[in-house]
Amino acid sequence: MQSPNGPPPGAPGGPMPTPQQIAQMQQQLAAEAQKHGMTVQEFVEKIKAQRIAQMQTQQQQQGGPGQPQQGQQGGPPQGPRPGPPAGQPQPIRPGPPNPVAIALANFLRGQSLKPRTAIINGERKDMFRVKRALRALESPAYAKARSKNPALPEIKDRASLENAFKLLPMSMLALRVSKVDPHEGHDHAPKKGKRVKGLWTVKIEQQQEAGDDMHYVWLYEGSQFMRKVYAGLALVVIFLLVLYPLWPLVLRQGVYYLSWGFLCLLGLFFLMAIFRVILFCITYFVASPGLWLYPNLWEDVSFMDSFRPVWAWHETAKPKKKGKSKSSMNAESAAHFAGTTGQGHSGPASAVTTATDTQMQTTSPQQRQGYTAPKVEELADDE
Repeated sequence: MQSPNGPPPGAPGGPMPTPQQIAQMQQQLAAEAQKHGMTVQEFVEKIKAQRIAQMQTQQQQQGGPGQPQQGQQGGPPQGPRPGPPAGQPQPIRPGPPNPVAIALANFLRGQSLKPRTAIINGERKDMFRVKRALRALESPAYAKARSKNPALPEIKDRASLENAFKLLPMSMLALRVSKVDPHEGHDHAPKKGKRVKGLWTVKIEQQQEAGDDMHYVWLYEGSQFMRKVYAGLALVVIFLLVLYPLWPLVLRQGVYYLSWGFLCLLGLFFLMAIFRVILFCITYFVASPGLWLYPNLWEDVSFMDSFRPVWAWHETAKPKKKGKSKSSMNAESAAHFAGTTGQGHSGPASAVTTATDTQMQTTSPQQRQGYTAPKVEELADDE
């Protein structure tokens, strides 16, 4: 007879029982249940409870006496997680924002961190340097803000300073970035466009550290109350425009005349744009290089700067004179050498002055006038 604590028939890894064996097992199970004075269902539940208790005992023996019993709880042990020792910088694990990080971000957003505009994933964000943020956390303004809001972290040393700053990337309020080439990975050649001063194209770094010379971008935009107010005002204006037929007659007449005035100004603007092109074409042939009216009209500047200055001459590229000056310098040095040594028709002078034959013909004869070459025979007679 099979023991009730043995493996059940048809367990994985064993052969499947035949119908005769199944009937025999049922008879044995009924006989064991009758022997213990139980029904078959009660006897089966008792066997299951014994197996569960046996498995828990084996787990306790393998885990040691200090391990908590997890079988009855059905989950991980409760208790504080082990963290880094006190005074040590903590690693950054991004997660949902907490109130302390939001309060810290609100304080830093109100400080003068000298931010610059950066482009990340096609969007413009404010970028700042880490050392300015750390300097703001060590300032008396932070101590005053902490007295009003005790939830802000306390700054004692460098480690606590970095841990307080790392609350920003841990809550995904600010992330570390580095400068990249906007055309990196493209097949075309690098474009030589106008560089906008202070505008970087950046990417997010995987290692979120807190070095002094590192840069971070703000993903936290602060309170959205004023933005909601502006959106509400825009909806009110749109609603009033929809109700235009219900306006008083005086208001509708005023809007009618204003619209005609706006259309006239727009037409004058296009006429001026056409006139400036015609004026440039005329002055290009009459008074080269040509005159532009409002030269900054189509430039990427502010509205007022588009109309300043009123006029300016057309800018032309200046020709490079490096090759000409260098060749003239070589011609002068060669002529001086020929005049000193008396080799007026030597090879170097005629070879390097192919582009400046006029200069050589005017300067070389003047340098050889009245020049007498030394005679070796006279020196031999003196001896």
